[in-house]
Formats: sequence, C-alpha cells, structure tokens
Amino acid sequence: MFNVRFHGRGGQGVVTAAEMLSVAAFDSGRHAQAFPTFGSERTGAPVVSFCRIDDAPIRFHEPIETPHAVVVQDPTLLHVVPVLQGVTPSTYLLVNTSRTPAELGLENVGRVTTLPATDLAREVIGRPLPNTALLGALAALTGVVSLDAVIDAIRQRWAGAVGDANVEVAVRAHAGVSTHA
Repeated sequence: MFNVRFHGRGGQGVVTAAEMLSVAAFDSGRHAQAFPTFGSERTGAPVVSFCRIDDAPIRFHEPIETPHAVVVQDPTLLHVVPVLQGVTPSTYLLVNTSRTPAELGLENVGRVTTLPATDLAREVIGRPLPNTALLGALAALTGVVSLDAVIDAIRQRWAGAVGDANVEVAVRAHAGVSTHA
C-alpha cells in the first residue's frame, strides 16, 4: 500500500488533490481512497488530506501516520503543524516553494523535492492553486500513478480551458521534476 498525506490551507485544493490522486489510481486499475480532516472550515485554516493506493481492497480509514509521501502545499505549515510526523528516510517530501531543502532546514529529512508550484499555477492558470502542479510532480517522483492517469483525473474534474490549463501545469511540473529527480 502506498500512503500519501497532503498538508495545506483551506482553499488551496488539498482535498481535491487527494481525490484526484485516488481517481488516477482507481482509473489505472488500483484500489484507492481519499479523505480529509480539518478543524475550522474556513479559507486559510490548516487542512490535511489522505490518499491510500493499493492493489487490494482497502478496508480501514484511519489517518495516515507513516506516509510514503508527504505533499506540502503551503510551506509555512512546516512550522505550524506536525507535517513531518511519521516521515522516514525513504519518505518522499514534496514542498511547494522555490527555496532549497537546506534553506527550509530539511536537508536531512526523507527525500525532499521543492517545486514553486504556486508560481507555476499563477503563470499558467492565473490563480495560486498549486495542487495539479504538485500531482504532476508527485507522479514523476514516485511513479505511483502515471502522468497520463493524472491528466485523465484532471480532465474528469475540469473541462475546457480550466482543464487545459491544469493539465499544462501538471505536465510542466512533471517534466521539471523528472529532469531533477
């Protein structure tokens, strides 16, 4: 089973990212589940969302304590909530920032990759929504789902120009991470 935990703030698409990852896995013939947890339901509040992917049915729904990958959509959360809880040296840590792992104090934590996903989303979509960029990057880093599966999940979520822009963001992030992975 592959376990992913997403950290972000309300309004950044954290719940949507986990859902799209589960759709990408499901459409690839795997079993998947996605679910969020959050306190106050307001824009800007910390949100955690989870996604499990397996080849066998998934029978439990507890929060993920030992993730294989952690996606941090808002790097300010690194110092606010226990983002690194359960991270091991083999955990993929994908952080939405242009800063280096050393600048974040993460040089000795798991397999850290940074990506300016919000900047990419602003450039292509025109809004600071990093989730599809981070899904493209996560696919490149982990191989848990293919880029094509991510693209299909995006297209199921959004049609037309919005879907096209989100696909472009995912593709560009995937290519950018693939050249550095």
